[in-house]
Amino acid sequence: MTDDQLLRYSRHILLDEVGVEGQQKLLESHALVIGAGGLGSPVALYLGTAGVGRITLVDHDAVDLTNLQRQIAHNLERVGRPKAESARDAIAAINPDVLVRPLVMKVDAQSLDELVPGADVVIDCSDNFATRHLINAACVTHRKPLVSGAAIRFDGQVSVFDTRGAQAPCYACVFPPDQDMEEVQCATMGVFAPLVGIIGTMQASEALRLLAGVGSSLAGRLQMLDGRNMEWSEVRVQRDPACRVCGPRRR
Repeated sequence: MTDDQLLRYSRHILLDEVGVEGQQKLLESHALVIGAGGLGSPVALYLGTAGVGRITLVDHDAVDLTNLQRQIAHNLERVGRPKAESARDAIAAINPDVLVRPLVMKVDAQSLDELVPGADVVIDCSDNFATRHLINAACVTHRKPLVSGAAIRFDGQVSVFDTRGAQAPCYACVFPPDQDMEEVQCATMGVFAPLVGIIGTMQASEALRLLAGVGSSLAGRLQMLDGRNMEWSEVRVQRDPACRVCGPRRR
């Protein structure tokens, strides 16, 4: 590390659990962030400020005035610009040493098969079940840890799906693709502004600890937040042996 890096990341380096070795791991890591909106904003900013060396940001949408209530990576001057590029500029304003690759596109199975293998961690900040299942399938195939988050109204949830562990479930074990899930959008249901910051920050924390090798992740645990009363609850989740995505009979 350079002298400037030692100074910039000194508060991480002072942590016994991180130190110079852990910070160097972050500098050499590559994070794939899918979604640069409410959840993706704090994720991208914290990964960038913490010194993750390479960040790929994927989002097909443009910044809208209604986003500014909660999507803190964007500002009024960048309304109309692609969110991926706006978030890149926000990171660069704080830490220009991070290499950020913005991709203005909607992910599909093919693009994920190209993007996921090169990442050390994948952070799902998307807002619909179809995309989440595509991301999960690619992470299972390429054996990459997936940090998943969701937030709507006053309710949030976060977990890690890391099938490198023999007993750890994938996203499809907990939320089967054929399950009838209610699809809700912020545009119609609303979302409490700080909620996406709380969940997104937790996603960033999980990703950084995975990359630096600090502590144990949320793999096998689903944490849920009731933002009306600020109450957390946690459930243990197990791998489904009949799961079509990560089970032994996967197709």
